[in-house]
Amino acid sequence: MSPSATPPTTAVEDYLKAVFALESRLGGAVPTTALAERLGITPGAVSAMLRRLHDLGLLDHEPYRGVQLTEEGRRVALRTLRNHRLLELFLVEVLDVPWDRVHDEAERLEHALSDDLAERISAKLGHPQFDPHGDPIPTQQLEMTEQRTRRLSDVEVGDEVRFVRVSDADPAMLRFLAARGITPGVTLTLTDRQPFGGPLTVRLADEDHPLGPQLAAAMRVS
Repeated sequence: MSPSATPPTTAVEDYLKAVFALESRLGGAVPTTALAERLGITPGAVSAMLRRLHDLGLLDHEPYRGVQLTEEGRRVALRTLRNHRLLELFLVEVLDVPWDRVHDEAERLEHALSDDLAERISAKLGHPQFDPHGDPIPTQQLEMTEQRTRRLSDVEVGDEVRFVRVSDADPAMLRFLAARGITPGVTLTLTDRQPFGGPLTVRLADEDHPLGPQLAAAMRVS
């Protein structure tokens, strides 16, 4: 059966989006165990779904290595990702939803968004390149270029950097940053680094903010 013969289900889109994220992080095939951990599902259940996605022509399986998206699987994953990130930005900029709450809302809505409505939202927002957390938004042609970034935790004391991206997976982390005005686009200067895995201190607008090592590792800068 052709992958485009029927619209992909919510579960199919979620799996392909997860494979895409792990492919990007790992730089190649995605092991079943890594996908099971990301989705919070048993490896056995994941294996059954992966066989189905392979039969649909959405995944290629590499023995002893894992799975990779086919061209059609990548297209579906990027379309879902485009919907998700456009919805997050729309919720923040148009409906004033706090950036720590938009991920879950977009997860529910992304599967129902038509291509036409997604493009209308994109046009309304001025065809943005990034979502509220700094993640790149795929274009209407489903093309996407990742920025070259590094972790804030890898910056040297005295360096001035631009904060560009942070994961949206931890709402508490986002609330902590937002309360201090630390959002993508601001310029930070690393003023202090405590030894033995201690906190880092960044300066924003003449005010110092200590950041724990876990948070600093999650923040991407350029």
